Parts: sequence; C-alpha cells; structure tokens
Amino acid sequence: MTVIGGILFDKDGTLFDFHATWGAWASGFLAELSGGDQYQAIKLGAAIGYDYAGERFEIDSPVIAGTPAEIAGQLLPLLPGTTPAALITRMNAAAANAPMREATALMPLLNLLASQGLKLGVATNDAEGPARAHLDGVGVTDMFDFIAGCDSGHGAKPGPGQLLAFADTMGLAPQHVLMVGDSRHDLVAGRAAGMGTVGVLTGLATASDLDDLADVVLPDIGHIPAYLMAKAA
Repeated sequence: MTVIGGILFDKDGTLFDFHATWGAWASGFLAELSGGDQYQAIKLGAAIGYDYAGERFEIDSPVIAGTPAEIAGQLLPLLPGTTPAALITRMNAAAANAPMREATALMPLLNLLASQGLKLGVATNDAEGPARAHLDGVGVTDMFDFIAGCDSGHGAKPGPGQLLAFADTMGLAPQHVLMVGDSRHDLVAGRAAGMGTVGVLTGLATASDLDDLADVVLPDIGHIPAYLMAKAA
C-alpha cells in the first residue's frame, strides 16, 4: 500500500467549478476585448473554443488546460496591432478579478486534509499572480504549502515540472503524491511525474475522457477524504 503524503491540485475545473466560474466571465471579457463589437466578440470566442451566445466553452477549448500564452496565440490573429505581451498582461489582469465558484466548500476540506498531515499544493497553467488572487479571494491561500503557475519557473502541464517541484519542496517521493485535476493535461503530467492520479468532473471532461489516465474519477474534490480512507483500508 502506498502512503499518501501530499496532494497537488489543479485550479480551474478542480478547486473551482470551471463553467460556473468562467462561462459568463468570458463573455464580458470578449465583449470588452472587441470594443463592444458583437461580431468580433463571436469570432474571438470561436478562436478559443467558446460559444459566445451560449456562454459555454467547448470540450476541446485551449482555455481549459492552456497557458495564457497559448490562449493569446489563438486570439492575436484577430487583434492586429496587439502584442503578445500586452494581450497576456490584459488577460491576466482581467482573470485575476474573475468571481470564483468553489467546486466544494474549500476551507473545511483543506482543513480536514491538512489535519491528516497531508502537504497541499496547487499546480496550474494559469499565471501565478491570478492564481494567488483567486485563492486569496476565497481565503484559502495560506492552506497551501506550494503554489505554482505556468510562469513560476517549473514549466507548464502536461510537463511534470510543477509536480516534481512540489514533491521536491515537500520532501516527498512522487509516488507518495496525488495529482488531482479535471483535464487530460493534469493526469498526463501526474503519470509523467510518477504520481497517483485523481480525475474530477467539475471541468468539462467526462469520466470517459479521463478514466484511462486516472486511478479514480470522482464527482468533485469533496470525495477525496472518502477515497483516501478506502485506499488506506
């Protein structure tokens, strides 16, 4: 039996419900980015796999697991005169103010996990600044021993750099860490790092999208304590 000493969470779609957080927010951001031109906003949405009228992301949207630079790369051809750096800065500033919807009540869950001696971390393909703003917004930043974004110096998922940095920082062998995420990028990274993998369904992926890469697929992170109890039995 492998003893679990740490849990590393993805952010969007894992700690926070993806659609409830980003669906309506994206519509407002694209409207602002297009200068109020609805036709342009629709085109910008299509470029990143977003249904502007329905306020929903498509399952293959690069926003789900992409970095700000990757998302900006899809938008830039429709924004002549805008530089990558300027667009990424604008995206990060707007994203930092997005109203986050917790996938489950985070404070009691994180307190429970920490009380069991588990080290807790966040590994996101968002930039670290907005990620910290989102965690601050719901009062849980201090619950995490490690927070890394795509610009924190460890690379981005599906590469294992962030995950291995967490394990090294916490003094844990990778096999004693669980990587929890809502996308294949998260679980590929977990497998590459040699960690256990837990899929959750608070993003856009279905169980069938994740089950070949996950040790288990749970409805949301609130089911992790019961999973750990069953795993230890």
